[in-house]
Amino acid sequence: MVPKDIILHVSAFQMSDMKSENTGLERFAIPKLSDIHTTHALIISGIRRCGKSTLMAQMIKKSANAFYLNFDDLRLADFTYKDFALLDEIISAEKYKVLFFDEIQIVKNWELYVKQKLSEKFKVIVTGSNASLLSKELGTRLTGRHFTRELFPFSYSEFIKFKSLKTGAVSFQKYLEAGGFPEYVKTGKKEYLTQLFSDILNRDIIVRHGVRDVSSLKRLSVFLMSNIGNLISATKLQQSFSVKTPTILEYFSYLEDTYLINFMPKFSYSLKAQAVNPKKVYAIDSALQNTVSTNWTDNNGRRLENVIYWHLRRENKEIYYFSENGKECDFIICENDNPKEIIQVCYELNAENRDRETAGLKAAMDFFKISNAKIITYNQDDAYIQDGKRISVIPVWKYITQKWKIKIFQKMGHRRF
Repeated sequence: MVPKDIILHVSAFQMSDMKSENTGLERFAIPKLSDIHTTHALIISGIRRCGKSTLMAQMIKKSANAFYLNFDDLRLADFTYKDFALLDEIISAEKYKVLFFDEIQIVKNWELYVKQKLSEKFKVIVTGSNASLLSKELGTRLTGRHFTRELFPFSYSEFIKFKSLKTGAVSFQKYLEAGGFPEYVKTGKKEYLTQLFSDILNRDIIVRHGVRDVSSLKRLSVFLMSNIGNLISATKLQQSFSVKTPTILEYFSYLEDTYLINFMPKFSYSLKAQAVNPKKVYAIDSALQNTVSTNWTDNNGRRLENVIYWHLRRENKEIYYFSENGKECDFIICENDNPKEIIQVCYELNAENRDRETAGLKAAMDFFKISNAKIITYNQDDAYIQDGKRISVIPVWKYITQKWKIKIFQKMGHRRF
């Protein structure tokens, strides 16, 4: 239990701090969140420190009669479901109409309270840093009563706007080095990323899930962060980490729930085949990955691929990799399980790798009977015809800012390999 005066004090302090905060760049997600309904809660999830609280501050400044409370506060450590009655008294006394709750999933049965406030015609906005925890509880108690949106670290477009840079290869290289965590982009202090990684493992996984084998979890986490773009299999990793496959799979789910990493399956029309085949692993942020990684070799191709994955992930795409007869293609983008777009990623397309890269791309195009595909590079811009199939070569900074959508084949001509 937490006394009412403590809740009131914490809320007043947090609200004052929130309103006085210089919220900086307005996140590009704001327009998508503007239509808040009283019949549905708005749930915003994302990795720790990606800017969820700042996003809330930006929304609060646009809202009248707004109440804010961040439950991830030591002064509220003993807050229980019964204390929501005290919270009701505070909300009623001040006649608040819009409720912003940060990290409310810390409190058991929080979703029942949100459901109650929706029934009372309040607008409710909730943030959380654990995707599974939110979705599991929402699915059982708030089915059909919520909208879920995800927030990620700065995209490249947000980064260049925040840093007042011009679109191009130079600014993209800076983005690749600085990543998108707002605080690190501002300060450039490596210890911030080191502490963030530690907080995610300790607070969002070890404490929350009661993990006992802390050493194996940490070693596995560093290994995954060091192997972006590579194929990962829990069965093969069990020997390296002396941990049984079910436990490794459990750790995988914990890490993915925090948004620290994502796993991308192989394309298959069989769900069973998708489940048993190795998956590709991607890290949420290039700067965080580079800070944590034990892989000292410069692998710009993998880092570029990592950026493309998260660009597609932001757009809620169905994403797979393709592999057939030893030929591989990086990304197959689907809509309702139907392949629509084929992408290969290559830092620099040259005489040594051209045949390998286009072979994987062409194999995927033949398999899916799609006549157009893309090769995303660091800074090459071209177009080709091969065996009647059109291949666009696009600089990454053009692709992720949508500046490539021009009549490229009219411009470049139908040049052949």
